[in-house]
Amino acid sequence: MDKVIIEADGGSRGNPGPAGYGAVVWDADRQRVLAERKEFLGVATNNVAEYRGLIAGLEAAAELGAREVSVRMDSKLVVEQLSGRWKVKHPAMIPLADRARQLVAGFDRVSFAWIPRAENSHADRLANEAMDDAPTVDEVRTALLSPADLAVESARAEAFSSPTDTAASPARTAAGSSAALSANAGSSAAAASDAGLSAGAGSASGAKDSAPGWTGAMGTPTRLLLLRHGQTELSVERRYSGRGNPPLTELGRAQAAAAAKMLATKGNIAAIVSSPLGRARETAEAAGRALGLPVRVLDGLIETDFGAWEGLTFPEAAQQDPELHARWLGDPSVPPPGGESFDQVRERIEAVRRDLVSLYPGANVLVVSHVTPIKMLLQLALGVGPEILYRLHLDLASLSIAEFYPDGGSSVRLANDTSYL
Repeated sequence: MDKVIIEADGGSRGNPGPAGYGAVVWDADRQRVLAERKEFLGVATNNVAEYRGLIAGLEAAAELGAREVSVRMDSKLVVEQLSGRWKVKHPAMIPLADRARQLVAGFDRVSFAWIPRAENSHADRLANEAMDDAPTVDEVRTALLSPADLAVESARAEAFSSPTDTAASPARTAAGSSAALSANAGSSAAAASDAGLSAGAGSASGAKDSAPGWTGAMGTPTRLLLLRHGQTELSVERRYSGRGNPPLTELGRAQAAAAAKMLATKGNIAAIVSSPLGRARETAEAAGRALGLPVRVLDGLIETDFGAWEGLTFPEAAQQDPELHARWLGDPSVPPPGGESFDQVRERIEAVRRDLVSLYPGANVLVVSHVTPIKMLLQLALGVGPEILYRLHLDLASLSIAEFYPDGGSSVRLANDTSYL
């Protein structure tokens, strides 16, 4: 898909107030929707939401492999600033504009055009759907978080002041229904500490404010500690292990215990979430016992459904379906026979990421899952294409760390650490 059209929008019911964005990627003829993105942002300004919508659209276009992009928005501010005709004056808006420019630099050609709001109805609808999610997000968060965590969140919200630019447009009333990679793999026992974990209470205020590298991200990130499950018999034999439910081996249980011990030593973890499959839950429960935290199961963290290839080795699957297997290795839209494509997995993992960032703002969250979901969360943090799925190796019981910032920035602080095993 060489040429695409991005339409993006954002809104805030209050400016600042409950905010959300929407972005849609069309084919070059604007006949077919290739991707949609939307997210509730919490309390933010109209300008922040509009930039976040643009960033989400550019990231989606990059993941599709587009080379030429036509951006259409009804935000005069964003269009003029990204076209270079207006300056970004507010210091807090600069990281958002810089992130957008970084993404723009990855394409061969990008153009920006202002369109009337009526012509941006698809993205506007997505933004409104995201803002409509606010009551649900608040209800679920209230049900899941402790009173102490909610008090921390309330204090943070009162202290938060969303940026507005001096050239900002008036507050919009919602229409309608309402990277920096630190690859410390296996380097030392201090790797997780260097990545931002420290001993302390498991509160929602654990993540640091400082962004790594040159990301320019601002605010306190939601830090996802991505732990792959321990060894099973299928992993020993290097077989496709998706929806099957093999238990941990003796070594796998020892790996889970070692990871749990390390995490308990570091502390400062607010919540544990896990795939529903037994090998992940057993690994998560070991951490839960060590940290004194319950394990919440999220169905979206389940491993890829490998269909008819479940239980086969790589050579066996290639021999059984040679042409399909070869296509599957290079095209994330191709599913195994009777299974799930990587594009389908990515869609549910993106939903999980949105939920975790909304439910646990500024917190350290232990996410226990499988190789594909973890790779996709790292892909989202790095803002790269699907090549990472085929080129990144993750060991059993390894720890990686991805951060997602309230201004839309993200980073990877750690990848494939096994120093504690």
